[in-house]
Amino acid sequence: MRDIRLLVGTTKGAFLIDGDAGRSGWRVRGPFCDGWTINHMAGDAESGTIWAAGGGDWTGAGVWRSEDDGASWVLAKLSRGQMDEWAAQDPGFAEMIGWTDGPVPFDDISQVWSVCAAPGVVYAGTKPASLLESRDGGVSWARVEGLTDHPSRESWEPGGAGLVLHTIVRSPEDPGKLWVGISAAGVFATEDGGATWERRNRVGNAGACADHHHPAGPEGGEIGHCVHNMVRAPGGGDVMYQQNHHGVWRSNDGGRSWDDVTAGLPSTFGFPLQVHPRDPQVLWTLPLNGDMAGRFPPDAKAAVWRSRDGGQSWEDLREGLPQVSCYFTVLRQAMTGDRQDPAGVYFGTNSGSVFASRDEGDTWEEIARHLPTVLSVEVLERA
Repeated sequence: MRDIRLLVGTTKGAFLIDGDAGRSGWRVRGPFCDGWTINHMAGDAESGTIWAAGGGDWTGAGVWRSEDDGASWVLAKLSRGQMDEWAAQDPGFAEMIGWTDGPVPFDDISQVWSVCAAPGVVYAGTKPASLLESRDGGVSWARVEGLTDHPSRESWEPGGAGLVLHTIVRSPEDPGKLWVGISAAGVFATEDGGATWERRNRVGNAGACADHHHPAGPEGGEIGHCVHNMVRAPGGGDVMYQQNHHGVWRSNDGGRSWDDVTAGLPSTFGFPLQVHPRDPQVLWTLPLNGDMAGRFPPDAKAAVWRSRDGGQSWEDLREGLPQVSCYFTVLRQAMTGDRQDPAGVYFGTNSGSVFASRDEGDTWEEIARHLPTVLSVEVLERA
C-alpha cells in the first residue's frame, strides 16, 4: 500500500492533502503557486513531480512545477496578463511583485484548464481550446497542431465558461491514443499521438435524441457537444464514460458511439465522473439538480451515485454526507479515486470541503474544510 496525496486546485492556489497508507491522518499544506487560480493538477508517482495548471486574465496562463515535494515551485509562463501590462509601465509595481520581463510562447491563451502526465510527455488543455505538449517535463511547451487544424474548428462554440479544453484522457496500453473533451465542441480522439484527430459524438442507442430542447442536448444523431467530464475504464477495450449537459453516457468503442445510461439517476445534469481502477463496470457520479435550478444536490441532500453494472442501474450513497441544507456544487474535475483495495473515492466542493471514502463510496468523511473554491482533485499515490 502507498501513502495517498491529494492534489487540490482552487481559486486561490494549489494545496496538497497528505494521508498515510491507511487513508487517515490527513494534513493540508498550501496554498502554493503564488495564489494563482489552479484549474487542474497532475503528478508523476515515479519522479514525484507535480504540475499545477491555471492562470487567468490578471496573471496570464501558465503551468507550475514542483520537483521537491511541494517545497518550491517553478512557473512556465505561457501568456501575459493584465499584471504584466501594469508592471511593464510601472517600475514601482514591477519591483513590488518581483516582476521581470521575458518572452512567452503564446499570445492567444488566457488559462490552462487541464494537465495530464504520460511517459515522456506532459499535455495541457487551454482556453481558448487547444492542446499543448511538453517533452521536457513542463519546462517548454508547443501546440499540438493536428487538433488546432481540425476541419471542424470554425464550428466550435463556447460553453458557459468559454471555449475550453478541460479533459485529457490517455490509454496506458497505447501511448498513441488520446481523448480530449472540449466545451462545447465535444469529444475528439487521436490514435497516432496527435497527428490526426477524429470527432466522436455520435449517439449509439435509438431514442436518445428524443424530447430534448436544450441547445446542449442530444440532437441530429449526436449526444450534444457540451461534454462536462470523460473517463476511460481500465483494460484494453476502450470503454469510455462521460457526463455531459444531459446525462451519463457509455461508449464501448472508444467514443465512436455513445449510449445513454442516465436512467435511475435523479437528474441528467452534473459535472464529475470517476471509474473504478480495476472494474470497468463500476463508476461514480454526483448529480446536481439542474442547469437552471441552482446546480446543487437534489433536495439539498448530498449523494454520490454508484453503478456496478456499467450504468444499467444506480444506487445512492449518503452515509457521512450532509443531508440538510446542502447547496454546494462539485465541479467537473473535482472527483477522483485511488488504486487501493477497496478503492478510495474523493471529491471537493465549491464551498471548500474535501470528502473521502475508503470503501468505494459506502461511507464518507470530510477530510478538509474551509479551503477556497475547489476546482479539481487528483490522487498521487506515493511509494
